[in-house]
Parts: sequence; C-alpha cells; structure tokens
Amino acid sequence: MDTTKITHVADGHWHALEDDQVVGRGEAWSRHDGRLFLSIDAWHDTTFDQLAAAMLADLPRPLHTMVDADDLALKSQWERRGFTALRSEFVYRVPTDPGLTGLGPARPPHGVTILPLGAAEKDPLRELDRTIRAEVEATLGWREMPAEVLPRLDDATVIDPTKYAVAAEGDRYVGLMRVAPVPRQPRIGLIAVRADRQRRGIARALLADVLGSLHRAGVGTASAEVGAANAAADALFTTIGAQRVGTNLEVVLH
Repeated sequence: MDTTKITHVADGHWHALEDDQVVGRGEAWSRHDGRLFLSIDAWHDTTFDQLAAAMLADLPRPLHTMVDADDLALKSQWERRGFTALRSEFVYRVPTDPGLTGLGPARPPHGVTILPLGAAEKDPLRELDRTIRAEVEATLGWREMPAEVLPRLDDATVIDPTKYAVAAEGDRYVGLMRVAPVPRQPRIGLIAVRADRQRRGIARALLADVLGSLHRAGVGTASAEVGAANAAADALFTTIGAQRVGTNLEVVLH
C-alpha cells in the first residue's frame, strides 16, 4: 500500500513524505519575465508523479521547466504530464587558454577600452544593461535568451560591477560581459554589445580580456549557455574553440 503523503509546506514548496521522512521535493517560482517554473527532486517515478499531480492542481498555466535533452527519463516524466518542448539552448565548455581560443591577439577597436571585472561604474553599467535588454527584446526576443539570464532589472535590483567586464568608448559603455564566479568553472551569463557598435570585434575583445584573466588565475574552462535561435552567439563561441557539451530544453504546459 502506498503510504506517500504530499504536503504543501510553504508558498511554492511541496514535500513528499513517507513515515515522516522527506522522499521528494517540489518547487515553483516566478522568473522576472513572469514565467512560472517548476522543479521536482524525487527518487522514484511514482513520487515524482504524485508531486507533479499535486503541484499542477494548485498552479496556474502556463508552467515551465528545464530538462537536459539527454535525460530521456526525466523528459518523459514531464511529457506524461502534458509538457511539450518550447525552446532549446546549447551548453558550452569554453577554454580560457589563448593558445586554444585564438584570442591572444584580439584587441578592441580604436577608441574602445576594456574595463576588467569589477572596474565598471554602477550607473553607466545599469544604463547600458537596460539599453541592451531593450534591443534584445526588440529583435531576437528575450525568451530566446538562456533561461537563467535575468530578463530585466528594476530600480530595486542591485547590479554588481564585480561580475561585469565592460567595453567603454569615451565616457559611454558600449558592451558588457557578465561572469558568475562559480567555483572551478565560472559561468558566462551574458555577453552583448550595443546594436550600433556590433561587428567591430568588441565581443571578442571582451572574451579575450576575461578568459585571459581566468587563464592567468589558473582556471582552465568556463561554461556558457546559448539559445539555439541565437546564431550569432553560437558562431562566436564556436570560433573560439568552445565545445558543445549538452542541450537544455525548456518545456511548457499550456
């Protein structure tokens, strides 16, 4: 007889209990663009199904989650609940050694200076961030960006200059690269250049500066996610010797 009990323990949190022991957890949270995402961590398929049933009964549609495209069992579990593929993003392992990336000689164009991680000023960095996000939304669309990249900043959001390298042209910032300091393998969260300054080598110069500094610090690789629809970003990472090591799928239940 199944003795599993599903309990809604807090807002956005569910537990599966057997004999008062937690055997599975579910979580739901809203991302900044309003998408509601789910995750379930359970040892057994039946526990997963019970948690999913309880969560889907309580939550509004649409609902989203991310799965590794190679994890066929997990993908099947969500499909059984009616989820279908919405978009995909490629996961890259990026070398930092200039001898492998070919970025050793990469220099910014005339009049552009690269400010290393932590050197940017907060206000002009925030202004550039907002400009780039508006340009992305007007062209590719922010939903095609990696799911972990915040879609917008509001006045209450504190932008952390220590995570950004910036390309400056005079007193104006024209490009940025965000790096999350994940232990052992830092994560490139975003690299972008203002639309009127693209195709001048600024993105490559940012990569050269950041990856070069990581290499000198003894870090061999970084990671990055690139939306499958973002052909320009995919080509950029391919040309510097990045290896595609996986694919994430965003699946949705309408």
